Amino acid sequence: MRVIPTEIPGALIIEPDIYHDERGFFVETSRAEWFRDLGITHDWAQDNHSRSTRGVLRGLHFQTQPGQAKLIRCARGRILDVIVDLRRGSPAYGRAVGAELDDETARLLYVPIGLAHGFVVLSDVADVIYRCSAYFDPATEAGIAWDDPDVKAPWPDIEVTVSARDQAAPRLAEVAGTLPFVYVAPAGD
Repeated sequence: MRVIPTEIPGALIIEPDIYHDERGFFVETSRAEWFRDLGITHDWAQDNHSRSTRGVLRGLHFQTQPGQAKLIRCARGRILDVIVDLRRGSPAYGRAVGAELDDETARLLYVPIGLAHGFVVLSDVADVIYRCSAYFDPATEAGIAWDDPDVKAPWPDIEVTVSARDQAAPRLAEVAGTLPFVYVAPAGD
């Protein structure tokens, strides 16, 4: 397994080892000891699975209280996953980072609490599977505009399909003062 830190503190790309042979491949996509060693100690509460077609853009979403960490992978196809740091005091506050996830590399993206998350499908179809540290609660569901010019999310230049809800999401500057997220630097920083 290889761990790649992103420009957003605490957000990690995890590349598991893949074993190929004439039958196909085998990959472990989750091991409690990996996450423990990385300081990720969530008891995952919920697993979700979405299927989308090329150009579908979902996001940028987050849960406010208690917040929701996510562990994301693309089990079929290819996506560009985008995260945005919403934690006041973070050195990456308001910054967007993209990571390609696909069924060839089996990469995972760990998204800590306090980040918005979204993705766009780059293949004909994509199945995205993600673990969540808290149950989905419609009362705490929120989002920011996928195309917020201040955030500058690195979306590819393709035609996208965006839900009416996501089209109506506010810009980060409009909701920043209401967000409960505060960055806490790791010990030793």
